[in-house]
Amino acid sequence: MNKLAIIALAGALAGCTAADKAGVVEKKPFGTTKYGEKATLYKLAGKDGLEMEVTDDGGKIVRLLVPDAKGEKIDVTIGFDSPAGWEKTDAYFGAIIGRYGNRIAEGKFTLDGKDCKVPVNDKAHAAALHGGDRGWDAYVWKAETFTKGDDVGIVFTKDFPDGEQGFPGAVKAKVTYTIAPGNVWRIEYEATTDKPTPLNLTQHVYFNMNGEGTILDQELMIAASKYLPVDKNLAPAGAPASVEGTPFDFRTFHKVGERIDAPDTVLQYGPGYDHNWCLDGEGFRKAAEFRGKARAVEVWTDQPGIQFYAGNFIDNTWKMKDGKPMCRRGWLALETQHYPDSPNRPGFPSTILRPGETYKTKTEYRFKAL
Repeated sequence: MNKLAIIALAGALAGCTAADKAGVVEKKPFGTTKYGEKATLYKLAGKDGLEMEVTDDGGKIVRLLVPDAKGEKIDVTIGFDSPAGWEKTDAYFGAIIGRYGNRIAEGKFTLDGKDCKVPVNDKAHAAALHGGDRGWDAYVWKAETFTKGDDVGIVFTKDFPDGEQGFPGAVKAKVTYTIAPGNVWRIEYEATTDKPTPLNLTQHVYFNMNGEGTILDQELMIAASKYLPVDKNLAPAGAPASVEGTPFDFRTFHKVGERIDAPDTVLQYGPGYDHNWCLDGEGFRKAAEFRGKARAVEVWTDQPGIQFYAGNFIDNTWKMKDGKPMCRRGWLALETQHYPDSPNRPGFPSTILRPGETYKTKTEYRFKAL
């Protein structure tokens, strides 16, 4: 190789960015939480183009860069430049949710004859939401990155004490994020306990598949023939009901905004979509698909339910990373989970984890070009 060729090659290599490489690209400080814990930011890149920035502060997603058919990438999620961003807006954006995702009505339940009480942090709806005053989203977890074959990922682990937020049982939790070939983001949850406890884990990631504007013209499908009607406090109002003939029927694709303001009392308790769908089938199966102009995401899970939240309470004055403005109904969440308020509903699939058992569940977000 002559001198000019060597210089050209060196220049080309120097021009490569972290985003051009597959694997664990970068690790750097990410500020300090309001609890005084130091956070770290990790950048991960999959072999087929999907890139993720994630912090050990609650496993929160900062960026998700998704390619289109030409390989051009856009960020499709909400995130911030430091922990302070979540603390000033909504703590749950893109976070691991536990010990109990969704609502427990009045923050009360009885387990094996013992009354338990969790802080009512969603006072507007008289409920314990997403684990109480300080849920699992609000802790810095131990994080270890890995590369295994064509997979790249990060493992979060943390131990939570007996009595945490009023929940019985010490819980050892592990959550693994993997970026797999085909632009798949796999989330695997695992936990054990030393006393019976309710456990309902999810990821509160938000999507806008166009990366800008609102989600109202983007299309959604949910593979569910039934949903849970709610009362004014967004607690289940009874048994699952048929979606037939209601604005909750997403068995075929509909634009999100097509019926979001329909004069349906249960819908407007949201106001707009913030409800649990009871998924059809069992085992690991496709639960939903959300698509924009050039990109889509499929949701696959082994969970019985999915909470579709249309960002009804996002404040138009909020700003996210890089000072980008936010807007109401600019992103939606598709949270795979068990049903809300299950500890108080014996007819719902149980969320009780007991000593000697291992909680295991898996969800995949499969991104694709259109």
